[in-house]
Amino acid sequence: MSSSGSDDDVPLAKTNGHASQARAAAPGLSIRHGPVEDGTMDSNHGPNGLAKRKSRSSIKSVNYKAESDSDDDAPLAKRQKSQHQVLSDSEDEPIAKSKLPPPAKNTSVIHKANGNQSQGAKLAQVRADVEKAAAKEAKAIRAEERQKKPTPKKPVKDEDESDDEPLAKPKKRLSNGVAPAAKRKSTAVKAEADSESDVPLVKKAKKATPAGKAQAAAPAKKSSTPVSKKKVKSEEPEDEGEGEEGEEDEELKWWNAPKKEDDTIKWTTLEHNGVLFPPPYQPLPKNVKLYYDGKAVDLHPEAEEVATFFGSMLHQTQHVENPVFQKNFFGDFKEILEKTGGAKDLSGNKVEIKEFSKLDFKAIYEHYKAQSEAKKARSSAEKKAEKAEKDKREEPYRYCKWDGRREKVANIMVEPPGLFRGRGSHPKTGKVKKRVTPEQVTINIGKEAKVPDPPPGHKWKAVQHDNKATWLAMWQENINGNYKYVMLSADSAIKGQADYKKFEKARELKKHIDRIRRDYQKDLKSDVMADRQRATAMYLIDKFALRAGNEKDTENEAETVGCCSLKYEHVTLREPDIVIFDFLGKDSIRFYNEVQVDRQVFKNLKMFKKPPKEAGDDIFDRLNTSQLNKHLSSYMPGLTAKVFRTYNASYTMSKLLQSLEVKKNMTVAEKIKLYNDCNREVAILCNHKRTVGAAHEVQMEKLSERIKGLRYQKWRHKMMMLNLDPKLKKKEGAEFFERDPDMDEEWVLAHQKSLVEAERTKITKKFQKDNEKRAAEGQPPLPEKELKERLQAASELEAMFKKENKTKKVEPEGRSPSIEKLEASIKKLDERIRTLELQSADREGNKEVALGTSKINYIDPRLTVAFSKKFDVPIEKIFSKTLRDKFNWAIMSVGDDANWEF
Repeated sequence: MSSSGSDDDVPLAKTNGHASQARAAAPGLSIRHGPVEDGTMDSNHGPNGLAKRKSRSSIKSVNYKAESDSDDDAPLAKRQKSQHQVLSDSEDEPIAKSKLPPPAKNTSVIHKANGNQSQGAKLAQVRADVEKAAAKEAKAIRAEERQKKPTPKKPVKDEDESDDEPLAKPKKRLSNGVAPAAKRKSTAVKAEADSESDVPLVKKAKKATPAGKAQAAAPAKKSSTPVSKKKVKSEEPEDEGEGEEGEEDEELKWWNAPKKEDDTIKWTTLEHNGVLFPPPYQPLPKNVKLYYDGKAVDLHPEAEEVATFFGSMLHQTQHVENPVFQKNFFGDFKEILEKTGGAKDLSGNKVEIKEFSKLDFKAIYEHYKAQSEAKKARSSAEKKAEKAEKDKREEPYRYCKWDGRREKVANIMVEPPGLFRGRGSHPKTGKVKKRVTPEQVTINIGKEAKVPDPPPGHKWKAVQHDNKATWLAMWQENINGNYKYVMLSADSAIKGQADYKKFEKARELKKHIDRIRRDYQKDLKSDVMADRQRATAMYLIDKFALRAGNEKDTENEAETVGCCSLKYEHVTLREPDIVIFDFLGKDSIRFYNEVQVDRQVFKNLKMFKKPPKEAGDDIFDRLNTSQLNKHLSSYMPGLTAKVFRTYNASYTMSKLLQSLEVKKNMTVAEKIKLYNDCNREVAILCNHKRTVGAAHEVQMEKLSERIKGLRYQKWRHKMMMLNLDPKLKKKEGAEFFERDPDMDEEWVLAHQKSLVEAERTKITKKFQKDNEKRAAEGQPPLPEKELKERLQAASELEAMFKKENKTKKVEPEGRSPSIEKLEASIKKLDERIRTLELQSADREGNKEVALGTSKINYIDPRLTVAFSKKFDVPIEKIFSKTLRDKFNWAIMSVGDDANWEF
């Protein structure tokens, strides 16, 4: 932090600053995206054209009032009136009355890259409508709740509402927006992440947030029954060998169970068999070697294993050709070489490995490539046998007994050693992930349960009985020092309860969102710098779904940032109100976006970048994530910046689905397209972007060919109709029987050839499967003569196409062909074509948008279930089997309620 916390609770004008040194470089904007025209940003310039700014010590006696904002170059302290006789654009007016700044409702994403201004305007309108509806609904919810409560003797009214429930506010706030110490206990609530149930105890705060308050405050007619963190126990004695179906039924109803008094207790009894470890390293054959400077070298097995990590992935050029990946790997490889005695030539002489460029891994790569191809070429029987053996080995570890119930475990095996990839531009990509031993693993299990045996010759690091934690085993990896956990699977009750809690907390935010937005809009012009920074950060998090960002040890972690940890160089300003964000976000994925903001937000960011700040300095130097979440918790227990992403995604999706116009004659594919369109808008609003994959164009081309092939089939069916009844040409018109212009003779011949080859491949694979089945049953294989007879069908198809091309006629196919049957077939082909065209449009629209991120993590799954019920769309068309298992609680709790609302 650039300033002490003691100064944050007073106006900047009254703080004791220190004189700053003059800098030779021109301060102000980052010009990484191009130069900024003179005069666009700073109004005061010195003789050299550099922006001038008084040192903090020179302004300590100047009074400040927030209503004068014409000093874009000035810090929060107000300049002397004599310095500013003329106000250029009435910036001293309240922000709501100023003509220049666009209103908050018009904030939108700007799509400069593709010139798609209409999409930006559309998103702006969506955002405006949603925020207006949210404010109206929040007031309605509070009014409804107030009717159910006894009227207080001395009600306190909102400053702009006569009928709203009062929001208790501390009389005085510090820089982090929390009440003074005397009041803090009654107003500040410990902030918790929306997925806290999934977080192991070692990561949690000692004191948990009181549970259930968010659910209890939700409107009675919309909120679901409060969730229990513990599954309902049967009153009858439980027999381990019986009642799996009964247990399943009981498990599916945990959301209807009465709420526990202490929801920090996650389980009463816990039994499991520990974790599996990857198999030991199998040394390379003697004829497969690593080469250095053209010579084969022998390595200690530990060093050889590390060499195979790199050699086996030569085909992954995005990694092995990355200089950072190569540097990190080579550094770790040399350390292991030194530790294990180094490399030796075939004569036993020591070889100094000094240069990465002289290493040759091709022989290792060819060895593993041959192994992979041989594995793929195995028969189905061999593959099934191996799978059966693997399943038998893993079965004892796949399930645990959680409060007497059988629950599936997500990751049963300790991560194998290898090379760390990371995502995006991770600085540690290529480093060696060391093999984890049992001595590094801590087991968490019930006191009465049998502790699983470690592998022979080993022992566990520790065994504990923490019933407030949801993990079964834990170890620390060597790359980033992060803890890894064995957890229950996504479809387990404990994970479902965590999801339920997350979405219920977002629903609770509905009651407070209008007040929060009103307050931070007001604080955008606060006299206190810390409050102004906090309000600006909240604006960015709410409007543009920026992650809050956490403080990091940049020497040991990837230099990723979020809103609160933005640096000077991450934000570029372009007059009058465009902000360009460019930084590494979560998982080291580059976040680049140009957005239009309120004029006051633009001024604030400009102020936060003022000299003496330069590259490397924090934009929000008086704010961190903890302070922001502490402030948010004063509005609602457990409210954190994370909740805004879930709320905005779910609430926006809810309003978009409510506005859908679904016609009665719409197909299921068309309805799914409408759903995906809504999901896409949410994903864009939440900045869920992805890089267009290299395979996208290939996939789109294949899809286009499939559509074209169906149109060709449709044309052939029409020609069959004409063959049955030549009079149809006059009745339907010649155009009805014409082939599409893009299906020329060259394409037709190539397509016919591909159909013949596809038929041959199909017949050959069927023949091979039949032989595998016969071999498994102990029967002799079918003779090759049988295959030749079967392939005759493909030859007949080829001959038929040749005849059609010659005679320009298509013979009717099938049994007892008729006009009616052919018309029915054409209708089915039209439906298939329409379905594929919708898929094609969907894929093209989604090529830069990650629909899965919003659908899985941020949109309340009950909205999808309600959509499915309301418009008669099978849920399996939207949720995969994995998601149906994960969100089974949502499917069951919504039931047939097609009108469920977020």
